[in-house]
Amino acid sequence: MKGYRISLIRHGMTVANEMGIYIGSTDMPLSDKGAAELAAKMDEFDYPKVHRVYTSPLKRCIETADILYPYTETAVVPELREADLGQFENKSVDDLLGREDYKAWLSGGKDSRPPGGESLEEMTARCYTAIHGIINDMMHTGITRAAVITHAGIISNLLTGFGLPKYDPKYLTAGAGEGFDIMVSAQMWLTSQAFEILGYCPYERMAGEEDDLY
Repeated sequence: MKGYRISLIRHGMTVANEMGIYIGSTDMPLSDKGAAELAAKMDEFDYPKVHRVYTSPLKRCIETADILYPYTETAVVPELREADLGQFENKSVDDLLGREDYKAWLSGGKDSRPPGGESLEEMTARCYTAIHGIINDMMHTGITRAAVITHAGIISNLLTGFGLPKYDPKYLTAGAGEGFDIMVSAQMWLTSQAFEILGYCPYERMAGEEDDLY
């Protein structure tokens, strides 16, 4: 049975990430430190070799794709953008701790939302649209290996919502420039809207290994 291997990779660090500030859908570029860290990871680890890159439209993801996959065809997928955090964007946890609406959001369910932002339920629906479109594109074009450059919240949402086996969400958090490999079969996706979680990426470098993908 034909399988489609997808690497879900989080973007590099931004200044806001370094300061512990929520940015959500705010369009912020990589910091100089974030770009340098990605270059260092490329020297130390092997990133997945892929035929195509799908990326969030936000600058930090597009810049990450340009660093990790400078010679690979890239497609922008609007639904891969990070959650819209509304009034909580560009604020730190310390800024928000005294707000009742922040406490309600943290303790709420799938329909809870930041003021002016989107709910978890809405983000999950958007994530489904994104991954379904990517899988369909891979099936129709014959691409079997791809990278998705997106955000920590999107990766966690995809893995907890559609990934098997089921893991505690705390184990599905991606660091900057890191992520998870998944394997999709047409039958599993079309019948169950599910995929297999394979493990972490990038990989420990193995001396002497070659690959003809770019």
